[in-house]
Amino acid sequence: MRPTVRLLFSHPAHFISLGFGSGLAPKAPGTFGTLLAWLLYPLLRTPVSEFVFLALLASLFVAGIIAADRTGRALGEPDHGAIVWDEMVATWLVLLFAPKTLLWQAVAVALFRFFDIVKPPPVRWADRSFKGGFGVMLDDLFAAGYTVLALAVLVHFFG
Repeated sequence: MRPTVRLLFSHPAHFISLGFGSGLAPKAPGTFGTLLAWLLYPLLRTPVSEFVFLALLASLFVAGIIAADRTGRALGEPDHGAIVWDEMVATWLVLLFAPKTLLWQAVAVALFRFFDIVKPPPVRWADRSFKGGFGVMLDDLFAAGYTVLALAVLVHFFG
């Protein structure tokens, strides 16, 4: 089933899991969700401390499990490509660890998309082993981990 604007607005879980509509992009919805997350990052991050932001991300991760599970059932596919909340939460986590320049944020976003698409182990393992909303969210958390590690190495050598 292809998600529609009607589905997007039919339940708050769909609005969240479909990334406020970015998941409805006909091509590369994960990339659109990631780019929207990058655009929204300053609005979420600026007014709070790192601790509060991490707590917010943890709650958004849990909300994502619930929302992605509901939307996946509605679409008949547990990890439908239009579900982009997982990319959004992971992007916000990655950007927290990225240097605050536009260039480094772009590198972080590109690295995250790379690891999310390629799915090196254990990203692929998480993607295959866990189903439902938890599985949808978990593999992107692993991809974010790879991204933060790669970013730390790059910043060490080029920062």
